[in-house]
Amino acid sequence: MWVSAVQMKDVRNIESAEIALGPGLNVFVGANAQGKTTILESVGLIARGRSFRAADARAMIRHGARRLNATAVAHEGSHGAALGIELTDDKRTFQVNGRDVAPKEHRGRLEVAVYCGERLRVLTGGMRERRQFLDRGAAALWPAAARVQREFERVLSQRNAALERRAPDQETWDERFVVLGGELRDRRARYAARLEQEMVLGFRPAGERYAIRIDPGPVADVAGEEQRLRGALKEARSAERAAGRSLVGPQRDTVGMTVEGHDLAEASAGQARSMLLALTLAALDVYRAERGAAAVALLDDLDSELDDRRGAHVCEEFAKRGQALVTTAHPAWARALAQPVQVFEVAAGRVRSA
Repeated sequence: MWVSAVQMKDVRNIESAEIALGPGLNVFVGANAQGKTTILESVGLIARGRSFRAADARAMIRHGARRLNATAVAHEGSHGAALGIELTDDKRTFQVNGRDVAPKEHRGRLEVAVYCGERLRVLTGGMRERRQFLDRGAAALWPAAARVQREFERVLSQRNAALERRAPDQETWDERFVVLGGELRDRRARYAARLEQEMVLGFRPAGERYAIRIDPGPVADVAGEEQRLRGALKEARSAERAAGRSLVGPQRDTVGMTVEGHDLAEASAGQARSMLLALTLAALDVYRAERGAAAVALLDDLDSELDDRRGAHVCEEFAKRGQALVTTAHPAWARALAQPVQVFEVAAGRVRSA
C-alpha cells in the first residue's frame, strides 16, 4: 500500500497543494510552522477520518475558509483509488473515486502508522490513551473488531445510564456487556501480544527491552474472558449499584508499557520516544504479516531526538517496510540519507520538489 499523490485545499496554513510522492522515502524539509506536519496530518485524516494532532479535526480547516478538502491516490497491488474527505464545521464527507460514500465503504482502504510528538501521550498519558491505541490497531487488523468496539461503547453507555438511574432493567444489559467485553478483551490482548513479539524480535532503535502488559492478563479464549467478566460483574454488583456506574470491564483495564522493566512513567523523554518508534515499527510489521500489505508510515520530526547516524538507520528500517513520509527541519540530514529518497521543501504553506 502506498500513496502516489496528495491534494490539499484549505488545510491549516496550506491554501492549495498538489504533491506527487514516491513509493519509498519522501522527506519534507522546512522550518517550524511552515506546513510540513500538515501534509502528514492530511494523509492521516484521509486514512482515518480524524487528526492525529487535534481532538477536533475541524481545527484543521484553514482560518477564514468554510471547508477543507484532502485527497490521496492510494495503491494496493494493481488496484488504485482516489480517497477523499471534505470537512466543514458541521459535516464530514468521505469519497472514493469522486463519489460520496458511507464511512464503512471508505474505511480500511488506506492504513497509516504515526510517529509524532503528540503520540507520546499513548505512553505517558492515562490508561484510556493506551487502551485506545491497542483497540485502534486491532481494528485495523480485524475489521470486525471495530464493530465490536463501537457496540461495546454503546452498551456501556446504556448500562451506565441504567445504573445511574437505579433502573430495574439494568441487568438486561449485562449479558451483552459480557459478550462484547469478552471479545474486545481477547482482540486487545492478541494485538498487544503481537506487538510485543515484534518489539522483542525486531529492530529496537535504542537496543532497549520493551514490554506491554494488560491487567487483568489474558485467558485462553473469548469464552474464558466472558466467564471471568461474568464473575467480576457478580462480585461488583453491590458496589456498582452504589456508585451508579460500571466498575469492571475492558474500559477500566490497565495497560502497562515498560522499558527495561520500568514503567514509562519513570522513563526519560528519550526512552519514551525510542519505545514509540519501536511501537510504530512493530505496528507496521504486524499489519503486513496479518493483511499482506504495507501500511504507510507518517513520521513527524523523526530526527529531533536522534543523532544523524541513528536517525538515518531508523529511516532505513522504515523504508524496508514500505512508503514513509518524513518531516525534518534539517536539510543536510535529508540530503545525507543513503536510501533513494524524494525531498520536498515546504515554506509558508507551499510545497515544491527540492
